[in-house]
Amino acid sequence: MSSEETTSLAERLIPPAELKPAAVAGLATLPSFKSKMRECERVLGTRYSEVDHSVQEALVLRRLRQLVNIVMLNPAWRERLQGAGLTGAPATFQEWQDIPLADKEAQRELFMGSRPGLVMPLSAGGFEIVASGGTSGGQPLESVYSLRELHDTYEVAGDFLGTYLLRQYLGGVEPSWLFTTLADYQMWSSGTMVGGVLQHVPDVNYIGAGPVTAAVLRQMFSYPGPKAMMGITASIALMTELGAGLSQEARDSFRVALYGSGILSHCKRTELHEMYPQLVILSYFAATQAETIGLQLWPSSPYLAAVPGLHLIEIVDENGRWVADGEEGELVVTRLHGHEAPLLRLKLGDRMIRRPRIDGPGLKTGQFEFAGRSGDILHLGDTQYSATRAYAALHEGLKAANVLDLELVAHDVQFRNDREERLLTLLAAVDDVHGLGTWMSRTLGPHDMERIFSESLGRALSVFNDGEANSAYMEKTGYRFELRLVDRFSAEIERTAVGKVPLVRDVAR
Repeated sequence: MSSEETTSLAERLIPPAELKPAAVAGLATLPSFKSKMRECERVLGTRYSEVDHSVQEALVLRRLRQLVNIVMLNPAWRERLQGAGLTGAPATFQEWQDIPLADKEAQRELFMGSRPGLVMPLSAGGFEIVASGGTSGGQPLESVYSLRELHDTYEVAGDFLGTYLLRQYLGGVEPSWLFTTLADYQMWSSGTMVGGVLQHVPDVNYIGAGPVTAAVLRQMFSYPGPKAMMGITASIALMTELGAGLSQEARDSFRVALYGSGILSHCKRTELHEMYPQLVILSYFAATQAETIGLQLWPSSPYLAAVPGLHLIEIVDENGRWVADGEEGELVVTRLHGHEAPLLRLKLGDRMIRRPRIDGPGLKTGQFEFAGRSGDILHLGDTQYSATRAYAALHEGLKAANVLDLELVAHDVQFRNDREERLLTLLAAVDDVHGLGTWMSRTLGPHDMERIFSESLGRALSVFNDGEANSAYMEKTGYRFELRLVDRFSAEIERTAVGKVPLVRDVAR
């Protein structure tokens, strides 16, 4: 289709009368964006996920213009956008990038307390409020959703998950099963939100198990048929212990493990594959503010695929502009569904690398690769280093020196930065602390570890420093470095209340 034809189709799907609602009261009857996706499918005779990128982009841009017109009905949003010099809806994606990014503080100001950012008031009903379970400081960070919106996103994401990921692994004549170990926790409704997606995967049976014991796992795995499970990284890793008493038939029935919240180490992957020979391990990237951001479709590639029509996913530089393929930036998400409580251009606190999009035949969508949390920064002197890059370089340095292959032996790793004592320690949780420690002491000279650390950090220049830092600078900081092996279950490695292992911890005094 030509650009004129795609624009005409988008204008027909979202006509002028719907593009700019006249009043808040009319939002309750405004047709959903999901209905526009379905109409697009009917007109073109193909699944929305498989229509040309040009068509998807034209409809998404039209929807973004509609969302800006909607938030302009709200005084707080109108003031926010006008403060950035915006008086109307963007005509292009370039103009869309002029809209200011929203961070967690902006989200708190707009959607907590009196909730001035809500377009439709809470008194209208039909909303769900959830809080982020990862918020530090004991204060919740709340999100407000239209229940109508959530139902639509569950259907769109569930259908995508089943069609492009699970179907190839869960086929056959026996019933298929999809479990989740996520559970709601003090208003942190990941169990509800991800569970809502999983319940809408076609042709599978869903079980919201929550945290499981060995006995519960045995019961679930006694059901005949192939199985998939979604949980946080720690829960998936725990499957090697919980499944110790399973029969071989039950182990062979475990086909797909979907992990969220971080990276599953090579060591844990190896253990899982040894216990469950048929298992494929894939990343399900989500957040409380966006229940399905990206899915790893193939074990051979770490790239995450966006669900077409679910969100506008942007990878941006420090000025909020889109980065090119292969470049790293901040992850920014705008939900495309729901008219009552839009939140434009929300930074989720993750860094991503933009990757080439999938361009058919068949699926057509954007791709990106997880590069670490935005807060995973090592502050050494006046210089900031990406902890993710630093660990990758350190791993390669230790492996090249024939000291350790951390990917093979470490279950968890964590940097501890004592900024007062100028000591950076990498804690590595391993099974054989004594044996590996003995090998390290025999392999390394008195200053080798300091040299490997310094050289690795010098190679892992932070994206925030414009290439300033180098190994010579590291010497001037006065920092000391150490690698310390600890027991696999050591309390020295700090974990969150839900078992996540942050990559960086600053020592507080």
